[in-house]
Amino acid sequence: MLLEKIKAREGGIVLYGLVPPKKGTDTEKVSEIAARQVARLQDQAIDGLIVYDIQDEASRTDEERPFPFMETLDGVEYSRDYLSDLTLPRVIYRSVGKYSEASLSRFLEDSHPADELSVFVGASSADQAVTMPMSEAYALKKRVNKDMLLGGVTIPERHLVKGDEHLRVFKKIEAGCSFFVSQGVYDVHASKDFLSDYYYYGKKHGIPLVPIIFTLTPCGSQKTLQFMKWLGINVPRWLENDLIHSDDILQQSVEHSAQSWRELKEFADEKGIPIGCNIESVAVRKVEVDASIELLNRINSM
Repeated sequence: MLLEKIKAREGGIVLYGLVPPKKGTDTEKVSEIAARQVARLQDQAIDGLIVYDIQDEASRTDEERPFPFMETLDGVEYSRDYLSDLTLPRVIYRSVGKYSEASLSRFLEDSHPADELSVFVGASSADQAVTMPMSEAYALKKRVNKDMLLGGVTIPERHLVKGDEHLRVFKKIEAGCSFFVSQGVYDVHASKDFLSDYYYYGKKHGIPLVPIIFTLTPCGSQKTLQFMKWLGINVPRWLENDLIHSDDILQQSVEHSAQSWRELKEFADEKGIPIGCNIESVAVRKVEVDASIELLNRINSM
C-alpha cells in the first residue's frame, strides 16, 4: 500500500525508522538485534520501514557530539539479510555525498522498485566534503532506475530562519522526489508555517502536493535531549523547560509528540495536505525504544 499511497498523493502514511547496528558488530549479536526489531514491529500497523544511512555531521556544528559517531552496517544488506521476516516496503536512506557514482549506481540497479524506495540525503553542511552532489545523484537515479520511488528530506525548523523550505521541496519535486520525510519535529508551529507556505504556493502555481511525512521521536533523558538538539532538532525553550523539570521526561515527550501529530493532522486535513508520520527512537535504550512503540500505537489509534 505504501507505493500506492505515495503515487496517489495520499496522506495517512505511517512508517517506523531504525538505524542498523554499528559496523563490526558480531554476526550473532546482529541477528539478536534484528530478531528483537522484527518481534517489535511484525504485528504493528505500519505502511513501511525506514532504514537510515548515518553520516558524520561534525562539520555542521562546532559543538561536541553528545554520543560518539559510529559507522553502521549498510542499510540494504541489513534490511535484506536480517529483516526479511518483515514483509514491509523499505525506504532505504542514502547519504549520497559519501558514495561514488559506481557505488550508488549498484544500489540503484539492485533495488527492487516494487518494495524498495529510497530517500537521498545531501551534505550536512556546505563544508562537508562529498564525492557526489545531489544534482548528480538525481540525474543518476533517472538514468539507472527511473521506476524506483524517490523521496527527499525536509527540515521544517529551517523555515523559521530562511522562509524557503517549501521552495526547496518544490525544487526537489521537480528533480524527481515523490514524498518527503522530515527531521524530528518538536516545534509544531514551525511545521505548520512550512505546511501553510507549501500549500498556498502549490495552489497558486497549480502544483499537486506530495506527501510530507513528519518524524516523531520520544526523548527519555537530558542526554537524549542534548543529542537531539545537536542533530539540529529545534526544541522551543518552554518545551525544553517542561521536559527537563518533568517527573517523567519520557512520558512527557510522548504526550507532546502525540499532541503535535494531532495538531498537524487537523491543520493538514482542513486544507487537504497529504501528510503522514514516521516514528523513531534516536536512542538505543530499551525504555526509549519501547516508548517509540507506545507513540506508534497512539498515532495509529488516531
